[in-house]
Amino acid sequence: MKRIAVIDGQGGGIGALIIRAIRETFGEKMEILALGTNSTATSAMMKARANKGATGENAILWNAPKVDMIAGPLSIVLANAMLGELTPRMAEAIASSPARCYLLPVNQEGVEIIGVVKDPLPHMIEQLMMHMKEDCRV
Repeated sequence: MKRIAVIDGQGGGIGALIIRAIRETFGEKMEILALGTNSTATSAMMKARANKGATGENAILWNAPKVDMIAGPLSIVLANAMLGELTPRMAEAIASSPARCYLLPVNQEGVEIIGVVKDPLPHMIEQLMMHMKEDCRV
């Protein structure tokens, strides 16, 4: 069984959407770990049917190297993103993890990724599921 960490902050809305899509696509074939930068984000992701949840910097530092995949908004690899909730150590742990990272280019931090089509979030989540299915050969 593959283990995926879904990482989000602020209200956890993007993470919750990702978790719902994973459940719809893979059912219970994936163990989903909700890692929130705050308890509100973790709670929202747990309500979306994550298997386990943890909150804060240490939870992300501890779990990032122990999962097969990481998914979340692009800002999870940007130091001080999410109004400062995403610490430099969190960004480093995620970017340095051996896990396959799936990052949604949601422009919340004023960072523009040149060459990326600006699709609505639901379309990006559909594309995320297609990539995950290819990588998992489901």
